[in-house]
Amino acid sequence: MKILPAESPLRGSFSIPGDKSISHRGVILGSLANGTTELSGFLQSEDCLHTRECFSQMGIESHLDDKGTLMIHGKGLLGLTKPKERLYVGNSGTAIRLLSGVLAAQPFSSSIEGDESIAQRPMKRVIDPLQSMGAKIESQGGLAPLIFQPSELKGIDYKMPVASAQVKSCLLLASLYSKGQTHIHEPHPSRDHTEKMFKKFGIDILSSEQGVIFSSQKQNLREISGQKLDIPGDISSAAFFIVAALLTPNSSLTLKNIGINKTRRGIVDVLLKMGANIKITEKEGAFEPVADLTVEYSELKPIDIQGSVIANLIDEIPILAVALSHAKGTSHIRDARELRVKESDRIKSIVQMLQGIGGQVEEYEDGMCITGGKPLRGGQVKTFMDHRIAMSSAVAALTSSEGVQIDDIACIKTSFPSFFDIYNQIQERA
Repeated sequence: MKILPAESPLRGSFSIPGDKSISHRGVILGSLANGTTELSGFLQSEDCLHTRECFSQMGIESHLDDKGTLMIHGKGLLGLTKPKERLYVGNSGTAIRLLSGVLAAQPFSSSIEGDESIAQRPMKRVIDPLQSMGAKIESQGGLAPLIFQPSELKGIDYKMPVASAQVKSCLLLASLYSKGQTHIHEPHPSRDHTEKMFKKFGIDILSSEQGVIFSSQKQNLREISGQKLDIPGDISSAAFFIVAALLTPNSSLTLKNIGINKTRRGIVDVLLKMGANIKITEKEGAFEPVADLTVEYSELKPIDIQGSVIANLIDEIPILAVALSHAKGTSHIRDARELRVKESDRIKSIVQMLQGIGGQVEEYEDGMCITGGKPLRGGQVKTFMDHRIAMSSAVAALTSSEGVQIDDIACIKTSFPSFFDIYNQIQERA
C-alpha cells in the first residue's frame, strides 16, 4: 500500500479504541470470576478476540452488545472445562504468556500455540518460574506450542531477570490457584494493569516499586465476583497520532479518554522532554488514570533514552524512532534489547524502516543511534508482519517527500483495526 504525504495540517478530536493490555486482562479475570463482567470499550482486535475465543473453548460464554460492550459470563476459578482442541492465540504474546499461568493450574490437560511469530518468541521466561511453582509443562525447546498437564501449584519467591508485565501477570494468575505466598521481585517497575485489575475484582495484593506480594491464603478466592470496567483508550495506539500531530506542520489533534497509567505513559514523558506541545487534561472516577490529550505541531529536540524508562515505553519505540528522526541532532536508545524478541526483531525492523525511507540510523545490539533534522525522503518498507512497524511507517509518510510503500498493512488488525479510519479522518477534516 502506498501512503502519500499529508497535503494539509491534521485536525480533529476523537477517541482511540480500548487498551489492548487491559482488554486481555478483563477477559481473563472476567472468565475466572463468578457472574457477569461488563467490559465497556473492549478492543475488538485480532489479539483480544483470540483471548476471548480461548475462553470460549473452555466453556465461557460472552457476547458483544450494540454499544461494543463485552459481557462475559464467568464461572469462577474452578469453572473452566477442558478444550476440545489446541488453543490458538494468533500473534498475541500477551495471550499465550498470561494464559499459561491459568492453564498450568487447571485439573485438565491442554495445549496452546500461535502463529509463526509466536512460535519464535521465548517462552522459557514463563515456563521456568511456573515449573518452580510445580507446573508440568512440555515445550519445543522453550518455544510454543506449550502442553500443560494437571498439577498442584505452590507459591514462590521469584526474582525476575527482566522487567516484564507479561511474566509478572502470568505468575500472579497462577498464584490464584497456588498454596501459600508468591513474591515477585522486579528489576524495574513494569506496567501494573494486572495489579489494578486484581484490586478492582476485590483480590488483595500488595504492590510496590520493588515488586508484588500475593497470598492465596488471605481470602476466599472462590467468591470473586464479576465487575463493570470502562476500558480507557490505548496509549500505545494513541502514540501514532500524537507523533503524527507533532511532526505535521500546523496540526492540532485532541485524543479523548486515553489511559495515562504511570507505567505506560513513558512515551508522553519522553516527548515532553523533547519539547512536545502536549496538554494533559486528567479525568476523575476511572479505575485507571485517564486524560484527554491535546497535541500541536512542535519542533523536537534530540534525547538519549535508556535505563528504567525503557520498560514503560517498549511498545512505543518504533513510533518514537520516527519522532527522533525529525529532531535536529543525534539521539540514542539503549537498554532496549527486549525489542529483539517482539513480533519481529524490532531493533532490526526499525533500523531497516528508517534506512529505507532516507533516515540516518545506526544499529546497536540493545538499541540504535538516530540522527535527525533532515526531511525523510520516503520509499519502501518491509514490516516483517509487525503491526507497529506498519503504523509507524504510515506516520512517517505524512512528512516524507515521496510517500511510503508498505508491504503489509493486514498485520495492523492485531492491535488497531480502525487505524486507517482515524488516519483518513484527521486529514479529511484538515
